[in-house]
Amino acid sequence: MPLEAGLLEILACPACHAPLKETSSKETSSTETSAEEQQQELLCTGKDCGLAYPVRDDIPVLLVDEARRPA
Repeated sequence: MPLEAGLLEILACPACHAPLKETSSKETSSTETSAEEQQQELLCTGKDCGLAYPVRDDIPVLLVDEARRPA
């Protein structure tokens, strides 16, 4: 389920304060290797940062420790 546009406009990366954009990544389940699920993320648009923050149960988790650095 996509985040509301108004919410996305006010959210910013906690590390560098750049705007975030909504993306989804495919993640292979560890219990079933054939099953793939889409995981929603908020990606930092800062060129030096680029952290991807997870969205769990339609709630953005904007913690730097929970973010992943995309390859």
